[in-house]
Amino acid sequence: MKLTRRDFLGSSAATAVFATVPLRVDASPASEDVLEITAGSSKQRLYRPDYPPSDLWTYNGSAPGPEIRVKRGQRVRVRFTNGLEEPTSIHWHGIRIDNAMDGVSGLTQDAVMPGEEFVYEFVAPDAGTYWYHAHNRSWNQVARGLYGALIIEEDDPVFDREHDLTLMADDWLLDRNGVLDVASLGSPMEWSHGGRLGNWLTVNGRSQPEFKLNAGEAYRLRLINVSNARILEIDPNRFDARVIAYDGQPLAQPEILNYEPLLIGPAQRVDFLIVPKNTNPILIEEMSGDRPFPFASLRPVAGGELKPEPAGLEPNSLPEPNLNRAMRFRLDMTGGAMGTVVETVYQGRKLKGSDFSKTGQVWAFNGIANFAAEPSFRCSRGETVIIETVNRTAFVHAMHVHGHHFRIIERSGSSVKEDSPWRDTFLVGPNQITTIAFVADNPGKWLFHCHMLEHAAAGMTTWFDVV
Repeated sequence: MKLTRRDFLGSSAATAVFATVPLRVDASPASEDVLEITAGSSKQRLYRPDYPPSDLWTYNGSAPGPEIRVKRGQRVRVRFTNGLEEPTSIHWHGIRIDNAMDGVSGLTQDAVMPGEEFVYEFVAPDAGTYWYHAHNRSWNQVARGLYGALIIEEDDPVFDREHDLTLMADDWLLDRNGVLDVASLGSPMEWSHGGRLGNWLTVNGRSQPEFKLNAGEAYRLRLINVSNARILEIDPNRFDARVIAYDGQPLAQPEILNYEPLLIGPAQRVDFLIVPKNTNPILIEEMSGDRPFPFASLRPVAGGELKPEPAGLEPNSLPEPNLNRAMRFRLDMTGGAMGTVVETVYQGRKLKGSDFSKTGQVWAFNGIANFAAEPSFRCSRGETVIIETVNRTAFVHAMHVHGHHFRIIERSGSSVKEDSPWRDTFLVGPNQITTIAFVADNPGKWLFHCHMLEHAAAGMTTWFDVV
């Protein structure tokens, strides 16, 4: 039996602990050192101090793994060692890097076998908030804790390290003992419905952590949703925060939201600017339940130095799509429980009857489940691509484009403002059509998939080729 969300809400009053950011690992641009990251099993307490620890899979012994911080334009070298009993790889989410380093098992590299090593080497071209995570059987490996933050700093950072906080929010499914429910991983219900939804949120691997701030000083909060499928519902106005970046890409100026809640899908990131005005505690709450759930808090203290608000973040140099000369591609999403069912091909064979349950392939893009031998489309390097994603299913999906950032240009027939924020992951609701545009300036084979990780495993995965 599992604990319910209400059980947790009723027993969470004494769980708050003082928190720090994850262990940071800096790569010096003048150094030839290789960052060492090892995947392996470890134990970590996810719930209250008097509850037992969970059996997790982690990077360097903790979930999240070490926070990697480098400067924009710096070369990163990571020697990855697989200490697990199954193959794995690391994907560097949101980074426009060389295709061979993207870390997608079966597409850009062979999976790293148990006991073996792989060296990832790439240049980080864009400043912003990114992350890394396992990309082989992700529905299983990410759910067990294989992820960490990747922060690319501006040439001259606006916020110093003490005023720059990373909050990695994860949605765990715990049983009655307060430990990770490993036995339920791979549940057909999760694969065919909304994905794996947990009953307990942690930030940086801790239950309801508290962060100490100085009143009157400006802070950057980098919120990363690393859940398998949970869409976080946040109202920044409840903690007097303004949005300064989405998916690593800064806005022209801090934005006060005129709507709520802000939906932050799996893999999406939002950077907030917050200036505590006094010493009153500040709660960061998740709003999707029957009442707000405080999953982290900020504790301002007096005595901080009053400083002018920092200037806006420097934008990255991303190529603007040319909508008048673009390749257009339509992606029909079908399948899942209560969704539109079409003739579906998996590994070159049409699925019939019990094939769906035997293979687990219950979703499809344009009638094809999971990887196909040929890409969904090919385009020339530098060509503008428009993808129209049509959701004919009963669930919302978080669609992620590898190797590129895009602008949303239309939602269900309504145009979006011309300078809509750059993103690398977008949400598309049931019976909704979302159209994105980007310049395919990064050659190679790139994944396009739903980041509800159970959906991706169950068919919502395709790829395109930039030649």
